[in-house]
Amino acid sequence: MTMQEAMYAQKLMTAEQALELIQDNDYIFSAQAAGEPAAILDKMQYLKKTGVKNTILNTCLPLKDYPWLHDQEMKGVMTHNGWFFSGACRQSQKEKLTSDIPQSSTSILRKTIDRRVRYEKRRPVVLATVSPMDKHGYLSLSISAIYERDLINQGAIAILEVNPNFPRTFGDTQVHISEVAAVVESDRAIPIANIAPYTEVDAMIGKHIAALIEDGSTIQLGIGNIPNAVAHELRTKKHLGIHTEMFTETMVDLIECGAVDNSQKGLLNGYSVCSFTMGTQKLYDYIDNNPSILFKSCTFTNDPYTIGKNNKFVSINATLEVDLTGQCASETVGNLQWSGTGGQSETVQGAQMSNEGKSIIAMHSTYMTKDANGQEMLHSKIVPFLAPGAAVTTSRNDTDYVVTEYGVAWLRGLNVRERVEALIEIAHPDFRDWLRQEAEKYMIW
Repeated sequence: MTMQEAMYAQKLMTAEQALELIQDNDYIFSAQAAGEPAAILDKMQYLKKTGVKNTILNTCLPLKDYPWLHDQEMKGVMTHNGWFFSGACRQSQKEKLTSDIPQSSTSILRKTIDRRVRYEKRRPVVLATVSPMDKHGYLSLSISAIYERDLINQGAIAILEVNPNFPRTFGDTQVHISEVAAVVESDRAIPIANIAPYTEVDAMIGKHIAALIEDGSTIQLGIGNIPNAVAHELRTKKHLGIHTEMFTETMVDLIECGAVDNSQKGLLNGYSVCSFTMGTQKLYDYIDNNPSILFKSCTFTNDPYTIGKNNKFVSINATLEVDLTGQCASETVGNLQWSGTGGQSETVQGAQMSNEGKSIIAMHSTYMTKDANGQEMLHSKIVPFLAPGAAVTTSRNDTDYVVTEYGVAWLRGLNVRERVEALIEIAHPDFRDWLRQEAEKYMIW
């Protein structure tokens, strides 16, 4: 047995034994989305038996609806905060067991460490999923490097779920067994996020956006129907590069068809750079042991100044609602927390620091609800004012391009009246007269 193997054997334990390492007032970070250590998180209610008090658990887009999200007996034992909500978080919030932390990706560590660790003197703990240890004693943080490596660098207690179904990746993902407090083995299946077919409206938006992206651009895309439609339209482009928070299967397609070669980025040429990923088995197989996919902390990938070092950087983000001056509410539905800030505000700013960069906000022009009688009602996503309580994710100072199925509104440098006119032009035709009337009524222009 090698020294590394001996250390691993010494630190191998059950999830319950690992949770006994948690102390009063600990500040616990869980890896993001598909990278969350579900075998450990499944057992968080065990903390009630250990007797610990006043711990805080921070998650980011948890995929499972864990029982502790709805367990009122966890009050006083563990407070749950979310940086990016999932459906389970939204329900838990209604039960007053989850609260949102309004922060962008790069500020997650800086602001929370400053407040919770340095000021409140809490001990940081990180929970993550890793691929198995190699012969040199290194485990890989696999599909989520958004803040995990940074936390370990800052002295966080590392409790890791080791799972052979997770790919081995490169970049800010390598953790030596000597840096780890506990390992918990699991063989659960890796979470799969299949690609849903996009609609005709998505395709129209995708064509508008693709027309704005030049050969040699560096792109940031997310997951969803509109990004998938955009990627489809980019297949004929040349010399594209990838610098993104989330690496997606559509990016694999763009690499394999030759549209992406990362040759003209200006920063880390030859590499597709990301912080985390989630998708199909095809995606996970592609990134496994692939040194051309570089996972970096979000303090690198999402830093606006770093983003600005990429040539012709184009950020493509979605929003829920845009007002007539260009304010974008992308994370709340009125006062209801729906998702999170994520990297939107940072990639928007970074794009405008890039030479010939562009920031694109994309959305359908309308959405549908039902009234009390079950009748469908059509609503405009371009509105005179954001809904009461809505959080502004992208300031009107930063909004650049807004795209719907009806076209492109380029707001950069425009005055308020010009912005109103440009946004009304890409609103659904049924709402354009109403928007003009509201703009006049409230003297928006």
